[in-house]
Amino acid sequence: MPRGLQWLGVVGPGVIVLGASIGSGEFLLGPAAFVKYGLTMLWVSGCAMALQTLFNEELMRYTLATGEPVVTGFMRTRPHPTFWAWIYAGLYFLQVGWPAWAGTAAGAFFFLFTKRLSVAADASTVYFIGVGLFLLCVLILLVGRRIERTLEMLNWILVACILGGFLVLALTLVDGSTVQAALAGFVGYSPSKGSFAFIPDGADFFLIGAFAGYSGAGGVINLTLTNWARDRGYGMGGNTGFIPSAVGGEKSELAHTGFRFEDTPEQMQRWRGWWRVVHADQWGVFFVGAILGMILPALLYVTYLAPGTDIRGYGIAAALAQAMSDAGTPWLGGAVALIGAWILFKTQLDILEGIARAITDILWTGSRRIRAWRGGDVRVVYYSVLVSLVVWGIVALRLAQPVFLLQLGANIAGVVFVISSLHLLYLNTRLLPVHCRPPLWRRIALVVFALFYGSFVALWLKGLMTGA
Repeated sequence: MPRGLQWLGVVGPGVIVLGASIGSGEFLLGPAAFVKYGLTMLWVSGCAMALQTLFNEELMRYTLATGEPVVTGFMRTRPHPTFWAWIYAGLYFLQVGWPAWAGTAAGAFFFLFTKRLSVAADASTVYFIGVGLFLLCVLILLVGRRIERTLEMLNWILVACILGGFLVLALTLVDGSTVQAALAGFVGYSPSKGSFAFIPDGADFFLIGAFAGYSGAGGVINLTLTNWARDRGYGMGGNTGFIPSAVGGEKSELAHTGFRFEDTPEQMQRWRGWWRVVHADQWGVFFVGAILGMILPALLYVTYLAPGTDIRGYGIAAALAQAMSDAGTPWLGGAVALIGAWILFKTQLDILEGIARAITDILWTGSRRIRAWRGGDVRVVYYSVLVSLVVWGIVALRLAQPVFLLQLGANIAGVVFVISSLHLLYLNTRLLPVHCRPPLWRRIALVVFALFYGSFVALWLKGLMTGA
């Protein structure tokens, strides 16, 4: 087993999914909810992140045991693979097929160049900046040997710099009473009111449902964790191959089915070793990082923006930067805008790569004809999917404000969680060998997870139908 700093060499998928989470719930939807409703909403984040970490571990259980991404496992269940291939491909598309992160990042870049927030009249300028950022993501995904390793290295830089930067700002600029309010908020308590306040009066459940969906990672982003773990060589994933880059990567044989291991003392010892790696990856990297990534920006937003303000708009990514500039520290505003631009651009890169990877794995597993296409080179499939997504993304950025697209996708993430958690429960208790199956308490946790997100989905749909 690794020791000391050697752990940094074995954890990896958790930091990729953490990097993706910081750019949506933690930097955009979380602050929008906290500024509008207060820090008592942190209880949603605490519950969501703890449950998602357990969910992630159960996702990884399947990949450790078989070497397959979890959606491949879903396709093995009734009624038939094609049915589930369409269901999950559709969910991927509905949640993250909108390049909302590039669009919101464009608002931060607009602020950096103009020193003001973008408004509706600036929509065309923001659109073209967003398209440029989207295309830059594609260029990055063309280079390197193994795409997963490229993302992992970039996300270590992102997480270290962003969390470190926000920690310094929070320690310098936030007073003690705000920190106390944030800590109390994790149990839904408001020190100023002297009472618990779990759901605010007149709540906008389109926002709150989105905030819950993207507290932590969110929906299909969590599912893609298993694709990255397979490419990282976790467990039986070391036998299945990986998706190489177009430039600098060599053709790799990617297996379309997984493997199983026998219940022997030696193999079970290796299994327990991999579980320790998964625990470190998820609780030590993802959970701790997601908590810090949520609370640190929250402290700054509620310090500089008036309670009840609705920051959703073209300039949401630069709302904190503008507030800091208005408070007489324009250099801090510029620094925060730069951080925001980098966070959102990097998140778009992770999301774009994740959906292309997941759809590629679905096609690769489900079609013998596709596996034989162009000599069986999986790069051809991957980059064909990527080009299709980019063409659609350029169109989608014109359809609505990026923050609306972000909220729409985040609410779909709640639907994904409900469906996939119950599907995963079936998968891990029926298809895995007995020696790999989860204990009873983890099975119960998956049911609780489905109920938690099902409640937010129900509230969002109820608000949609009643117009509330």
